[in-house]
Amino acid sequence: MRLLVPIAMIFLFIGCGKKDSPKSPEQASLTFPEKNSECTTGQSLSETTSRVEFRWQPSDHTESYELRVTNLNTGTTQTAFVQTPSASLTIAKGVPYSWVVVSKNSGSANTAVSEQWLFYNAGSQTNYAPFPAEILEPELAANIFKDINNEVTLSWVGADVDSDISNYEVYFSTETPPETLVASPAAEEMDVKVSVSSNGIYYWRVVTKDEVGNSSDSGIFDFKVF
Repeated sequence: MRLLVPIAMIFLFIGCGKKDSPKSPEQASLTFPEKNSECTTGQSLSETTSRVEFRWQPSDHTESYELRVTNLNTGTTQTAFVQTPSASLTIAKGVPYSWVVVSKNSGSANTAVSEQWLFYNAGSQTNYAPFPAEILEPELAANIFKDINNEVTLSWVGADVDSDISNYEVYFSTETPPETLVASPAAEEMDVKVSVSSNGIYYWRVVTKDEVGNSSDSGIFDFKVF
């Protein structure tokens, strides 16, 4: 009988042990509208708007999703909160958009943000401006080191529904907005080296141009050099 008490206590301690913490939601994989594409399947509501269904793959450990769709011309973001891997929004025709999906779980304070995809919602035009260049490095407000030649590399990615990017214009300076044109690389060249000094703060932006005169602006990015 003496053994019964310790064994019972062991099971009691096991039963009262701390439960595993809820797992954090994982990143959703976007599927439609496709990346860097023209969305032509929206339901036309008027001359200026259509209703588009956004779809993504379900993500693990996720109870709900927040869809964020941003008009790249105005910076206005529309949101939808759903429990299924799709949602529809009414958006303007002939306008470039970015979209992301945030995965959420009520049992966890953590969230997971998907990749950001860009697309044009189809309109009446037959040629679209390039998407704003996606800045890779240096990232916004980054702290970086210069190389042995007192240079840093600026890099980005360009995309265009019509695949007719002609060139880029890179503006770079110690003042904002940066208005000094330092390079005009061709469409296949998406990086450029610039001279910098220690403890300097620099501003830069990339203008993407296409063969018919359309253009887009990446917006201003800054970084500090050590």
